[in-house]
Amino acid sequence: MFRKAAETCEEELDRALDQYTGLHHDVGFMWLHSAVADYRLTGNERSLARGLHAAHLLAGRYNPRGRFIRSWNRDRAGWVIIDSMMNIQLLFWASDVLKDPRFTYIAEDHADTLLRYTVRPDGSCNHIIVLDPTNGELLDTPGGQGYASGSSWSRGQAWAIYGYALASRHTGEQRYLDAAKRVAHYFMANVALTGDVALLDFRQPEEPVYWDAIAGCCAACGMLEIARQVPELEQGLYRSWAIRILKATDRRFCDWDPTRDGIVQMCSGAYHSEHDRHVPMVYGDYFFLEGVLRLLGKDALLW
Repeated sequence: MFRKAAETCEEELDRALDQYTGLHHDVGFMWLHSAVADYRLTGNERSLARGLHAAHLLAGRYNPRGRFIRSWNRDRAGWVIIDSMMNIQLLFWASDVLKDPRFTYIAEDHADTLLRYTVRPDGSCNHIIVLDPTNGELLDTPGGQGYASGSSWSRGQAWAIYGYALASRHTGEQRYLDAAKRVAHYFMANVALTGDVALLDFRQPEEPVYWDAIAGCCAACGMLEIARQVPELEQGLYRSWAIRILKATDRRFCDWDPTRDGIVQMCSGAYHSEHDRHVPMVYGDYFFLEGVLRLLGKDALLW
């Protein structure tokens, strides 16, 4: 039953590939956990083709003058968001499958540009950077889904932790692991002040208090990935913090009633958006489950 549902999802996504024009940088999120997961687990050649199609679309968004992958469409040729660090894992996969380093070069250029302009010295991150598409010069840092420009949208920090940890896993580049650790330490310091769960923005006003449970769940997965790569005597810090965050999420934000949809509650789309604030979101459940499976040693590489 579950396999059939997964296959149906892949078939539905074929329409997005065919229509093409509405797709943007999130093709990584869309096909890594559908077609690419299918290929990794079953060897399905049709799924391989779907994943490679998506990877080529993502690579086609690369701006060689600015050394970045543009995030959205319309009139945003120079806009890049930190969420894209999760999407570029699709390029590392394609490079490995095809034995073609072009995809890795694009992904590394993009990661390096974000490392330069998005990750701040203290480990906090911009959500959005606006670059001049003709030369890559930094023009602006809008607040995006956080409180304001210069603030610290917690899920953006989580994307950076996990995204750079995964980039390190795929490339072996120490600078990416160092970046993941820097943002992780910033994240730990902030959630330590709020009972091990994340505010929607770490630099939001004191009132009203807004939360985003997804940020903690995703950050926990990133910390477990860091723990996998660091020397033995460092591993305990990241593993213990992942456990603390997942336990606090369970204790404060989870609803285990099987008659209701959504396990992880108190997820939020954006600071200034009311309709999707403090609600269950499916990817909150996803990252919570991935974190638990990692701790049990039952996870599969889906990134």
